Amino acid sequence: MPETLVKLSNVAKSYYRDSLEIPVLTDIDLEISTGEFLALMGPSGSGKTTLLNLLAGIDRPSSGEVIVAGENIAKLNEGALAKWRSRHIGLVFQFYNLIPVLTAYENVELPLLLTNLSKRERQQHVESALSIVGLGDRMDHYPRQLSGGQEQRVAIARAIVSDPTLILADEPTGDLDKHSAEEIMTLLSRLNSEYKKTIIVVTHDPRAAEKAHVIRQLDKGELN
Repeated sequence: MPETLVKLSNVAKSYYRDSLEIPVLTDIDLEISTGEFLALMGPSGSGKTTLLNLLAGIDRPSSGEVIVAGENIAKLNEGALAKWRSRHIGLVFQFYNLIPVLTAYENVELPLLLTNLSKRERQQHVESALSIVGLGDRMDHYPRQLSGGQEQRVAIARAIVSDPTLILADEPTGDLDKHSAEEIMTLLSRLNSEYKKTIIVVTHDPRAAEKAHVIRQLDKGELN
């Protein structure tokens, strides 16, 4: 992997409502090294989630370059982008996004169903991921049988099961109590320090941001 894992140059993003242009991000320059843990803070509506979506290839910039893992992802077609995302990106959301009718094991296995791994190989990956997040004994539990903190740990296991290059977490502690939030941020910090994962966390919570190496502020679409 390149030492500079993420490089955004002059990135802008606008949305359109009828003929009205709504600028969300303006002239963003950002470099993130491999192995970095960055917290992105800012008020609601400042463009934090939009920036995360650009890094994940979920959205495309209106202008500028988004280079992640050596690839200018804004130039990839949808098929190539989906393959790139499955190889490089692990996503963690505020509200877990677990499927209620699937067990913890089955939820974590989902991203691997798009790969060429055998059933046995998938099992090894899933069991390893759930063990890393401390839920090796909860594999057969459904989301309704887990606490909020445990659900988020399942979601993190799902994000890391394919060994992604970059973990993107959007308000991962936003729906949790103080104790569970601390556990989740400690887990992300461990993934960074022990497993050398590059992590970008969007958060409102200064205590959550304290775990990061670098804190950047986004305000009215501008990065400080």
